[in-house]
Amino acid sequence: MTPPSMIARSEQFIASVPTGLVLLALRFALAVPFLRSGLTKWEAPFVIAPSQFYLFSQEFRLHIFGNAFPYPFPTLASYLAATGEIVFPILLLLGLGTRFAALGVLVMTAVIQLTVPEGWANFHLPWAAMALALMAYGGGPFCVDRLLIRRNQQLGLNGTHR
Repeated sequence: MTPPSMIARSEQFIASVPTGLVLLALRFALAVPFLRSGLTKWEAPFVIAPSQFYLFSQEFRLHIFGNAFPYPFPTLASYLAATGEIVFPILLLLGLGTRFAALGVLVMTAVIQLTVPEGWANFHLPWAAMALALMAYGGGPFCVDRLLIRRNQQLGLNGTHR
């Protein structure tokens, strides 16, 4: 066996990883850090921890064009962040509305980047890349989205339900 054919066979073997498994791994990899963070923001169901209001009103700043600005509407920002960090990861884990959930995480990542600009290389860039991949390719075959699409296609084809 010549070295080029060995390299080609090795690449072919590596490329044989099912795309569905890759997309499932991406969904989990993106969801877990956001869900873990989101769980720390709640004291009880529908009760945000007071520390979140303090952070958004006193500590967090938006770093834009070399300046640090306070968050506008810090209470609203607290609710949006706490809710987004629970809802979007759950949707990603289920594969329900995957593209929209990934878009939500991408927007959150952009806001986090403006808040913590030094985190871009270790956290924000990988999160953005994972979100973009899920937006482009969807959740894959192991997701609720796929089940709903199949169901809708079956119902549309036989015309029994509307």
